[in-house]
Amino acid sequence: MVDERTGRSMEKPEHISEQYDQELDSIRSQVLAMGGIVEDQIRDAALALLDSNTLLADGVVEADIQVNTMEVQIDHACTQLIARRQPTARDLRLVVSILKTITDLERIGDEAEKIAKLSYELARLEPPATRFIEIKHLSGHVRSMLHNALNAFARMDAQAALKIIAEDKEVDREYDAVMRQLMTIMMEDPRSIRRVLNTMWSARALERIGDHAKNICEYIVYSVHGTDIRHIGFEQKQRYARALEGQTTEAPDAETSTDHPPEET
Repeated sequence: MVDERTGRSMEKPEHISEQYDQELDSIRSQVLAMGGIVEDQIRDAALALLDSNTLLADGVVEADIQVNTMEVQIDHACTQLIARRQPTARDLRLVVSILKTITDLERIGDEAEKIAKLSYELARLEPPATRFIEIKHLSGHVRSMLHNALNAFARMDAQAALKIIAEDKEVDREYDAVMRQLMTIMMEDPRSIRRVLNTMWSARALERIGDHAKNICEYIVYSVHGTDIRHIGFEQKQRYARALEGQTTEAPDAETSTDHPPEET
């Protein structure tokens, strides 16, 4: 392409394009590395609670420092990329989505740290007969959601992201069932109130991790299609998923714009 005013080529030199692609790939790799650490935090925090393992809890707390550092480093790299390369269209949406994603990953790390710190208190109390089995199931589910969300991010797979978003409803139902069970235990045995309350806070942290994994998937859809699906209803998201799969031409009432980047919820 030639600038009509100057007669100069407007195409980027090949070496500049290659450098840009390398920088973007490096940032994406850093995000996935950060996500891997956060996944391990969820696993270890849940095991620390289930097994009263304070050493694992210590590791989760220490890992949170590394996650915080990585968030700052990736944020800086994205800011520098925008300033020097001035990405547009899909590339700009990807960088904006990365900035949002690392915020959610950092908050997932915070939730895992919260569970680890609660496990210190629970380790000093008599464990329940159920051995926190309800927490085990819920933690496994949200960790799987995050793992799949990171895989979808690596591939920029919007269809996979939409399927993961649908799982959040199941996590919410599982969380509600856990809370009802814990309320029943507390009413039947007042001596368990302290232990149950800490378990409830742990369950709440896990439910929030599911929400953050869902947010990451919404950023993937935004990055790939430029469609903001944050605040549309569940049924509308399902219609959008079916539309992507070619099952219907019906589309949800979602905003499509590169001027209004998504925000975490």
